[in-house]
Amino acid sequence: MGSTPALGPVDFLVLTFPGTAVDETVADALAEVVGKGLVTLLDLIVLTMDAAGAVTESEVDDDLAEVGLTGLTAADIDLVSDADVDVVRTSMVPGSTAVILVFEQSWAARLATAVRDADGEVALHVPIPRDVVESAVSAAATG
Repeated sequence: MGSTPALGPVDFLVLTFPGTAVDETVADALAEVVGKGLVTLLDLIVLTMDAAGAVTESEVDDDLAEVGLTGLTAADIDLVSDADVDVVRTSMVPGSTAVILVFEQSWAARLATAVRDADGEVALHVPIPRDVVESAVSAAATG
C-alpha cells in the first residue's frame, strides 16, 4: 500500500440552480477560490434537467461553456460515484442544474499534515448551518 498524499480536508458539495446554467457570479467565485489555491477541485460533474425531464451529464473535462462553467480543471480522481449522481439526479426538478463538486480545502493541507505528523487526529468536525451562523452574528451585533 502506498503512502497517502498530504491532502487537506476533502468535501462533497452539491449546488443546485434554477435554469440550465450557473450564474456568472457563482462561476467567477468558484474560479477565484480555485485560482487562489484555497481549494483544489478533485471531481466536478454537472447535471442539467430540461423542462421535459431529460438529464444531461457533463464532467469537468467536457466543454462546460453552455452551463456557464469554463476554465476549470480538476485532479484526475473520480470521487463521485454513479450512486452519488443517481441520488442528485432523482432530487432534481425540471428546468434545473446541479453541480456536484468534490474539493480539497487546500488552505488546510499544511495544518492537516502537521496534525497527522504529531499523531493527532480530527476528533470532531461539524459544519455549522448558515442560518445558525447568521442568527449568532445578528445576536452579537444587537447585544
